[in-house]
Amino acid sequence: MPYVELHARSAFSFLEGASLPEALAAAAAEASMPALALLDRDGVYGAPRFHGAAKKLGIKAHIGAEITVEENGGRWRLALLAQSRAGYQNLCRLITCYKLRERRKGEGAASMPEVAAHAAGLVCLTGGDEGPVSAALAQGGMEAARRQTELLANIFGRENIYLELQRHFDRQEEARNQAAVAIAASLRLPLLATNGVAYASEAEREILDVLTCVRNHCQLETAGRLLAKNSERFLRPSGDMEQLFSDLPQAIANTGELSARLEFTLGDLGYEFPRYPVADGESMDSFLRARTLEGARERYRPLSERAARQIERELALIEKLHLAGYFLIVWEIVRYCREQGILVQGRGSAANSAVCYALGITAVDPIAMELLFERFLSEERGEWPDIDLDLPSGDERERVIQHVYERYGKLGAAMTANVITYRGRSAAREVGKALGFDAETINQLSRLVGSWEWKGPDDTLEQQFRNAGFDLRHPRMRKYLELCVRLQDLPRHLGQHSGGMVICQGQLDSVVPLEPATMPGRVVVQWDKEDCADLGIVKVDLLGLGMMAALKDCLEFIPQHYGEEVDLAHLPADDPVVYASLQEADTVGMFQIESRAQMSCLPRLRPSRFYDIVIQVAIIRPGPIVGQMVNPFLKRRQGREAVRYAHPALEPVLQRTLGVPLFQEQLLRMAMIVANFSGGEAEELRRAVGSKRSAARMREIEAKLRQGMAANRIPPATQEEIILSITSFALYGFPESHAASFALLAYASAYLKCHYLAAFTAALLNNQPMGFYSPATLVKDAQRHGLKIRPIDVLRSDWLCTLEPGDAREPILRMGLRYVRGLREEAAKEIVAERAGRAFASVDDLLRRVPALRRDELVTLAQVGALNHLQSHFP
Repeated sequence: MPYVELHARSAFSFLEGASLPEALAAAAAEASMPALALLDRDGVYGAPRFHGAAKKLGIKAHIGAEITVEENGGRWRLALLAQSRAGYQNLCRLITCYKLRERRKGEGAASMPEVAAHAAGLVCLTGGDEGPVSAALAQGGMEAARRQTELLANIFGRENIYLELQRHFDRQEEARNQAAVAIAASLRLPLLATNGVAYASEAEREILDVLTCVRNHCQLETAGRLLAKNSERFLRPSGDMEQLFSDLPQAIANTGELSARLEFTLGDLGYEFPRYPVADGESMDSFLRARTLEGARERYRPLSERAARQIERELALIEKLHLAGYFLIVWEIVRYCREQGILVQGRGSAANSAVCYALGITAVDPIAMELLFERFLSEERGEWPDIDLDLPSGDERERVIQHVYERYGKLGAAMTANVITYRGRSAAREVGKALGFDAETINQLSRLVGSWEWKGPDDTLEQQFRNAGFDLRHPRMRKYLELCVRLQDLPRHLGQHSGGMVICQGQLDSVVPLEPATMPGRVVVQWDKEDCADLGIVKVDLLGLGMMAALKDCLEFIPQHYGEEVDLAHLPADDPVVYASLQEADTVGMFQIESRAQMSCLPRLRPSRFYDIVIQVAIIRPGPIVGQMVNPFLKRRQGREAVRYAHPALEPVLQRTLGVPLFQEQLLRMAMIVANFSGGEAEELRRAVGSKRSAARMREIEAKLRQGMAANRIPPATQEEIILSITSFALYGFPESHAASFALLAYASAYLKCHYLAAFTAALLNNQPMGFYSPATLVKDAQRHGLKIRPIDVLRSDWLCTLEPGDAREPILRMGLRYVRGLREEAAKEIVAERAGRAFASVDDLLRRVPALRRDELVTLAQVGALNHLQSHFP
C-alpha cells in the first residue's frame, strides 16, 4: 500500500501551522499521494478549503482534528479521524461540547467521559509529542502509558486505535517510539507512521518559528526551546517515509489501509436547510406562491403582464431548485420585524428578484430597474441565493438575531465566522516584534510595508526604505521583508462575521463545530461565509445599519410632530427639491452621498432621476476609482467626451453607463462576451472580485480572460483596457442591485431631510456615531437650513434629543442630555425620571433628589448652561 500522510496540521491551527490547506494538498499531489488527512487543533477550521483544493487535484481529503483533553490536571492532544459521517458528526459535537464552555479563547478541553460519549465512527491516533502516550510516559512511565492505551482501545474499539510513530531525528522522540512499539506488541494493536506535518516544505519552518514567537509573545533570539528542534515536519514523499521506517514496514503499509477505510469526505456533509412549517394539504412551494402573488398585487398596482411573467419564471426556478423553504424563512424574519415595528430592508443581489420584491423582502422594483435576476439565482450556478437584510444597528438588530436563535434552538443557528488573516501592516508589526526591532522602528516599517506587495529586490519601494533610513541590501532587512510577504494571507485568529447567520434542519453542531463569540449570547460556526457557501450551507445576513435606525426614529417623530404619515415604500419618486439639493451637493447627513468625494462628484453628475443616484452611490468606490472609470464617465455625462465602447460587442452591456463599466453584473457579462466565459466561470470571477483572498484567484482568472480574448482576436490594447476594468474590482466588487438598495436609502434620507428637517436631524443626533460628520457639524448644517435648536436644559431635556412645538410647521429641536460630555446615562435618566413627578426647585434640590449625579457632572451641566433655568428657583 502507498504511504499516506494521516496527521497534517495547517495554518488554521492558528499560529501552530505554517501552510495553507491548499498548499498542503498541492504538496501531497506533487508527491503522488492518493490522499491526505488534515487534523487542525481543536477544530475543522481549514477543512472546507482543504476539501476544495484536494477535489481539484484529484486526491482524497480525510478530515479530523487534534482534540485537547484534560485528565487528572494534565492536558494532552488526541488525534481523531472521521471514518464515517456519524464519526464526523460526533467530532463536531465533541468540539462544540467543550468549546461552548471555555471561559477564555483556546483554553477549552474535553474530558475522557465526553470523548467516550462521542467515540463512534472515529479513529484514534496516539502519537506525537503532545499525544496521550507521550503524556502518560512522562507522568507514570511504561505501565501508565500501557494503561492509557488500553483505555483508549476500549473507548474507540481495538480496530480503531493506532499507535502512532513519528521520526524527526530526536533522541527522546525515538525512545517514545520504542515504548509505543512495545505497547502495540503487548496489546496486539497496529502501528502507524506519520510525520506530524506542520508545513508543506522545509523552508516554511521559518514561518512557523515566527508564529511560535507570536503565540508565546517572545523574540526569535530568546525563544530557545519553544522553537522546533529542526525542519523535519514537512510533507515528506512516500519514498522518504519508507526509508525512514524501513525497520517497521507495517507502520507504512497501515497508512494506506487506514486511508482506504476512511470513507467520509465533506462532500457527504449532510447539511439540510430548515423546512418551513405549512398546513396539511399545503406544500412549501404552494404556500410561497400564494404569499408572493398576494404581495405582488399589493406592490404592483395593477399587476402588469410583464411583472406577472417574471414572477412566474422565478417561482418555477425556485420550485425546481427546492428553495421555497429558504425564501419563506427569510420572509418570516421580515414579517417578525414588521410586527415588532423594526425597520428592515433587503439588499444585495436579492434586489434582482421580483419574488423578493413581492414578498416585501426588498424595496427596489427589479423590473422597473431592469436588473438581472440571474445575478441572484440561476440553475447553472448550482448554489444557494444570498439575501442580506439591513436592520437598525443596536438593540433592535440584536432582538432579530435572538429571535432566530430562539426559533431554531441554541444549536440550530449560529453566526458565521470571519477568519482574520495577516495583511501588510499586521504582518509587518508581528515579524518586527519577532526579530526584536524596537517600537519606533516597527511603527516606521509597518507604515512603509502597509499595502505594498513584494516584487523582488529591484522593487520601487527600495527608494522609500532608503529615504526612511533602511537599507534593503542588509541581510536582516531583506529577511524581514521576505517574512512579511510569506506571512500574508495566513490565518491569525477567528473573528465573528458582522451579521451572517447559518441555520439548519436539526442541530448545526452535527455539521460544523460551534464556539462562543466574544459577544455574550452568541455562538459562531468555525467556517467563514466563503467556506459555508462552498459547502452549500445557507447564510442569511442580518446587518446593522446606523441609517436604518435613524430613518426609523425619524418616521416615528413625523406623525407626532407634523401630523403626517410617511411610508418609505411610497415616497414621491422624482421630488424636485431632493434633486436640487443633490445637484448642489447639499448632502450633509444623507446616506452614502455625504462624503467630500461624493460632494465633489454630485455637481458634475447632476442627478435628475433615481438611476443617477444608483450610479452616484457606486461610482465613488475603490473599484471604479482604481480602474480609472470615474473621470471618463463624468466627461461623457457632461457631453465633453464621446461615448465609446472598448469593443462593439460590449455596447448592450454598457449602454446605460455610457460605455464605462461600474457594476459587478456588467463585469460578468463582459467576461462572457469577450472571453467566452461560461456561467460557472463568470460565477468564479464574481467570487474572486468579492473575496478577501482574491489576489491569487484574480491572477488565475486574468490568465483565463487573456486566453479567451486572444481566441476572439481582441487586440492587446483592448485586452488591457478590459482587464483593468475587471481586475480593479478585486478591491471592491459592487453589484448594481446593491447600489440600487443603497440608493433607495440615500433618496429616503434626502427626502426626509428636505421635508422634515427637525425630525431627521434629531434622529441623526440620537444615533451617533455614524456617517462622516460630528454632531456639531450636523447641528450647524441644520441651523444653516433654518432649524431652530434649543440648548440642553435639566428641566426640559431628555437623554435623547427631542422635538418641541414651533411657531410654524417645523418643530424646534431640543438637545439631549447625552451631549453633555462626561454625564453618565444612568444619572441623566434619573434626572428625567425624577423631574417627571415635580420640577427641581434649585441646584441643591437636584442634588438631593438625584443621588446618582456626581459633583463633577453637576459642574459640567453648569458649564454647558443646562442649569440656567434653575437659578431663578434658588432660595
